[in-house]
Amino acid sequence: MKDARMEKLAKVLIEYSCRLQKGERVLIEATDIPEAFVCALVEAAYRVGALPYVQLHSSRVERALRREATSEQLAFAAGIDAKQMQGMQAYIGVRGSDNGYEYVDVPTDKNAIYQRDYSTPVHSLIRVPHTKWVVLRWPTPAFAQSAGMSTEAFEDFYFNVCCLDYSRMDRAMDALKARMERTDRVRLTGPDTDISFSIKGMPAVKCAGECNIPDGEIYTAPIRDSINGTITFHSPQLRDGFLYRDIALTFKDGRIVEAHANDDVRVNAVLDTDEGARYVGEFAIGVNPYITRAIGDTLFDEKITGSIHFTPGSCYDNADNGNQSAIHWDLVLLQDAASGGGDIWFDGELIRHDGRFVPEDLQCLNPEALM
Repeated sequence: MKDARMEKLAKVLIEYSCRLQKGERVLIEATDIPEAFVCALVEAAYRVGALPYVQLHSSRVERALRREATSEQLAFAAGIDAKQMQGMQAYIGVRGSDNGYEYVDVPTDKNAIYQRDYSTPVHSLIRVPHTKWVVLRWPTPAFAQSAGMSTEAFEDFYFNVCCLDYSRMDRAMDALKARMERTDRVRLTGPDTDISFSIKGMPAVKCAGECNIPDGEIYTAPIRDSINGTITFHSPQLRDGFLYRDIALTFKDGRIVEAHANDDVRVNAVLDTDEGARYVGEFAIGVNPYITRAIGDTLFDEKITGSIHFTPGSCYDNADNGNQSAIHWDLVLLQDAASGGGDIWFDGELIRHDGRFVPEDLQCLNPEALM
């Protein structure tokens, strides 16, 4: 039996997120998700006259490959997949897994060469800047468990979040985008956090369902050498199967000079991937009204209403501060009152207090205005 929610989500991804047109090619990469949803995507692509291509993956097989992979092996695979990606106008990546910690025992050095020799040339250099792309996770029982919800309740939450009216959100973001693009100095304060930087002259990019689902953020990039102070992320941050807690980063003239977490060695190993990993490529403000707490998945957590995220690693081409790296690590800071609160200041003006926008022209982005 077909699930109407799958068909609705497939329509959103094909027609709104990717804006697929007749004759365009779309690569659908599906990892551990129901075949029924892959079929729904294929059928939705055909309905608009597009040409779908499908790759099916297994996270357990991927783990086995990564654990012993060599640089030469990954570079060879990247050469093949880069050629395919170059021929695509759009990309949809959907991943699900019965185990969110599948990659926890992949050696750190193997994850690093995977990012450098495969992910960067295929995804960072081709897919991200040159295709209409969207990525999302699938609501598995394990995902529901990590979110602290029943499977049925999580599925309802998931489809509500992913299928909201993104065009309405897009319009509401206009005022914040305009403010960010005329701002010089940003200051973030909160528990164990006091950090400042410049975004002068940088573009601000609205994200309202066109690249990530769920969506709901506006991002820019700090001037690379302008960051000074300390920022502490008290919400858990999952990366490569390891759950980091209480990551604290201290900056001097843009560079992370000190990093701590529940595993100092591991967090510093990630930041030592290359020189750019100790600089920041993105600063973003989350506004999705249906996501109110961290569930341990970056694609959801970085959109939490009342949050910001700060990203060691590479910048995006459309908000280019010159920082390049094999990593792009979105670290989420919750500033709502329940999480300890916090403030955002633009050129000395209070923009958001304890997760709620203060200026009248930005109050359309508070949760009740978007729901």
